[in-house]
Amino acid sequence: MSNKAISDRSDLATTAREHPLILWLITDNKPGHRNQLEGLRLAFERQGDIQTHWLNARAPGQSLLDWGLGRFPPGSALPKPDLIVVAGHRTHLCGLAARRARGGRLVTLMRPSLPTGFFDACVIPLHDDAPVGEHILRTRGVLNPMRPGVKVPGSAAILVGGISRHYRWDDDAVAQAIETLLDRWPQALVTDSRRTPASLRGRLAARAGGRYQAWEDCPPGWLATTLACTETAWITADSVSMVYEALTAGCATGLIELAPATEKPGKIAAGLAKLEHDRLIVTLSDLLASGTLPSRPATPLAEADRVATQLLALASTSSA
Repeated sequence: MSNKAISDRSDLATTAREHPLILWLITDNKPGHRNQLEGLRLAFERQGDIQTHWLNARAPGQSLLDWGLGRFPPGSALPKPDLIVVAGHRTHLCGLAARRARGGRLVTLMRPSLPTGFFDACVIPLHDDAPVGEHILRTRGVLNPMRPGVKVPGSAAILVGGISRHYRWDDDAVAQAIETLLDRWPQALVTDSRRTPASLRGRLAARAGGRYQAWEDCPPGWLATTLACTETAWITADSVSMVYEALTAGCATGLIELAPATEKPGKIAAGLAKLEHDRLIVTLSDLLASGTLPSRPATPLAEADRVATQLLALASTSSA
């Protein structure tokens, strides 16, 4: 079923549904994967009545056995799902077992390790290679739960990542970039990640003082709340998910560049280059060379809402 075909059924899905959407979310509990599932859950919630059930993925070997036997014990006491959504390779067999045992449509977020034809829909970021198919839904970045809020004029945040297989990390270069940004936005919040080298974390804390927020001290929802009201966000290139989160939150978004790990730019760098080409982000090099400042997107990204609309239409074909 094509994206257009799914979209054309959205009105039917809204009018024909007489019960809440029954949504099963199968998670491996990795923060990034759970974040994607939560973003989609909130988008479904904004569009209508839903009943959500979170389930932990079983071990792959156990899930393979469940699939073969047509059983799914974790969901045996739950209402039959309209949609089963999985995120993370470890969840795929579990989702297949759940669908065979209880029915519903099976959706995977990000490119699966199994053939895409095993799933009713695959939600895959544009920067990932994916086969063309009627059941493939392409998105700008991975789904996330961010939402724009009322921006505080002049506010800024600097989000620092760390060691990544896609880029060559350089503490000194990143520290100098942050120094440059803090000269222009002296009240900017600075936060790091679990990948940030300890050597750089100490320098960030010393430079930003009370404006420094260590990642492990961030309460749940801190980033979403912060980005919602922040006018400008600067992000290191390795933290590609945060770039899309900032755009979804309606922030003017800048990129702190890093040297690629290989001579040929990879898919992550290509995705960021496309955002720069479309003038959705500005690089620090542009700022230094021409004074070009990032600007807020005219329309914040809302990929989770768009995908939720399409998947509601897909669910209607299983219940009609």
